[in-house]
Amino acid sequence: MHRSILAAIVAALSLFGSITPAIAAEEKPMAATDPAIAAVDAQIASAKIDKNADRWKERLPKPAQVSFTKGKKYVWVLDTNKGPIEVQLFADSAPMHVTSTIYLTNLGFYDGVIFHRVIPGFMAQGGDPTGSGRGGPGYRYDGEFGGASHSKPGMLSMANAGPGTDGSQFFLTFVPTNYLDGKHTVFGEVVKGMDTVGALEKAGSPSGTTKEKLEIKKATIRVD
Repeated sequence: MHRSILAAIVAALSLFGSITPAIAAEEKPMAATDPAIAAVDAQIASAKIDKNADRWKERLPKPAQVSFTKGKKYVWVLDTNKGPIEVQLFADSAPMHVTSTIYLTNLGFYDGVIFHRVIPGFMAQGGDPTGSGRGGPGYRYDGEFGGASHSKPGMLSMANAGPGTDGSQFFLTFVPTNYLDGKHTVFGEVVKGMDTVGALEKAGSPSGTTKEKLEIKKATIRVD
C-alpha cells in the first residue's frame, strides 16, 4: 500500500515537472525575443544614455529604423491614471514612428508623462517630457503617409510643428479627423481601452487645459 502511494506521488511530481517548463516558456514575454525589439534594445545599450543627467529625456540620440516581422502585432500598452489603453502599432505603414515609439517606451521616456492638451470632440495629446506642449526627445524625423487615415475615434497620430518635426508628442482621436491626413502620421489604433479614452475626453476642455492631471504611469510594448 505504501509503495503504491509513493509511486503515485512520484508520478505526480514527474507530471508537474514536465508541465512547469512548458508554462514558463508560454508566459515568457514575446517582446523580449522579437528581433525588432532586440534591435532597438541594442541601440539603447550602445547609446549609454545617462538617465541621471538633467533633462535626459530631451537630449536623446535618434534611433535608426528597424525591420519588423511580418504577421506580428506590436502593441503599445499605456497604463494611465484613468485606466489602461492598448494600441496596435502600424509597423508596416509607419516603421520609423513605431521604431521611435518602441525606443522611447523601452527607455522609460513616457513613464510619468502627462496628456497636456485634451479637447473634447477632437483629441487627447501627450508625449511631451516637459508637459508644456513645446518639448520633445531631442531628435526629429519625417512623416510617413499613405497608410491609415484619421477615419474614426481611437486613432493614434503624431503631433508636429510642420514637415520633418515628428518626435515624441502624439494624440488619440475622439472623432474622425480626416482633414489631418497627409499632415500627421497615423501609426496605430486603440484596440482596447476606448472607455479610458472616453475618460480622458471628459477631463478635457475647449481650450485644451485638463481639469485634472492625466498621466501615463507606465508604458510598455507587447508583441502578439
